[in-house]
Amino acid sequence: MDPKIALVRQPSSSMRKCISSHPHHKSFNLTKARTQHDLYCKTLETVDLEVIHLESRPNDPDSCFIEDNAIIHKKKALICRMGAEVRRSEVEGLQDVLKQYLDVKSVEIPGTIEGGDVIHFRDRLICGLSQRTNQEAVDQMSKWLEVRVTVVEDASIIHLKSHITSINENLLIGTRKFSHHPIFQKFKVLVVKEEEKYAANTLTIGNVVIMPIGSPEAQFLVEKEDYEVITLDMSEFQKCEGAITCLSLLI
Repeated sequence: MDPKIALVRQPSSSMRKCISSHPHHKSFNLTKARTQHDLYCKTLETVDLEVIHLESRPNDPDSCFIEDNAIIHKKKALICRMGAEVRRSEVEGLQDVLKQYLDVKSVEIPGTIEGGDVIHFRDRLICGLSQRTNQEAVDQMSKWLEVRVTVVEDASIIHLKSHITSINENLLIGTRKFSHHPIFQKFKVLVVKEEEKYAANTLTIGNVVIMPIGSPEAQFLVEKEDYEVITLDMSEFQKCEGAITCLSLLI
């Protein structure tokens, strides 16, 4: 089912304290981040999504990365128990919002999972077993959402979708390391070069692929597949180790 709604949150006033090991994290600019976020939201509206702004969370620095808070498949949602303990308060109140649209359940202890680990397809999910997601939560997700889940295990990564994302049911874009993973061999994978690895995280709505600006070769690869590409400046979110998909939760 194609999404109709995007839930978003404005960057928090405390976002400078985000979880990040990015070398330019200290140069993070909140005003610029909010400007970039505004353009991101307007872009979602141009591809016919209804953008719903949830209340900002001033005490949760990473809360604009709302994708991590829940996993949605068809008519059900799973509220995440975040792998990063300091982020667990972000999901407060989200269940009440999602109940307006979906059947909702929360991950139970000892499961941990974040939405940035989950690649969505119509009849299956591919999920990273990462620093933030464990097998217990994957099992809970598969059971509640009634969907087959295949896992990519790599304890060195934070989120799988920082390295590979889906453009359609048969086409992915990713870094060289993950493009050669056995799980992705049945797909066509557009391989981004190392200098453009940030472009491995893309968001496709219909025939439009939203990508970070500054990755011309990756953009060319996508356009060759007959997709329209919209590029956005994501510099401030990159400093907080967030990307295009992280900023919205699609229903």
